[in-house]
Amino acid sequence: MSDLEVVAEPGRQDILITRTFDAPRETVWRALTEPELVARWFGLDETTTEVDPTEVRTGTPWRTSERTRDGEVYAFHGVHHEVRAPERMVRTFEFEGYPGHVSLETLTLEEAEGRTEYRVVALFQSVEDRDGMVASGMESGLAQSLDKLEEVLRSLR
Repeated sequence: MSDLEVVAEPGRQDILITRTFDAPRETVWRALTEPELVARWFGLDETTTEVDPTEVRTGTPWRTSERTRDGEVYAFHGVHHEVRAPERMVRTFEFEGYPGHVSLETLTLEEAEGRTEYRVVALFQSVEDRDGMVASGMESGLAQSLDKLEEVLRSLR
């Protein structure tokens, strides 16, 4: 059972996302940063994901797209602003279908007893942008992605 928690307090510009994975931090980092592994877990269950190959380091761009069965494409991109493997990554996140609404995501991974806490703080430019993300159904899509990430992590043991 997932312990996913998504906290979006009224009137704030941020969302806090936490979940624990039954895997060492280095394995979680690998699944979050290797394009062929990201393609296996990122996105909705009914889409296929393509990840532009990139080296995950400070200053590099990233881009991921999902394709529906009908051929529609939903793409996301940003820039890695800080990368400290395997414990921290700061990057921008923008949905290409809604340009100009950029969030800054800070990911931290903390390991204890072979389990890793995944923690993301997504900071939006305004409360309205944050509320729009929450209203978009992001929590259910996030839950699908992180459940698939758990499956990928199991396959890497």
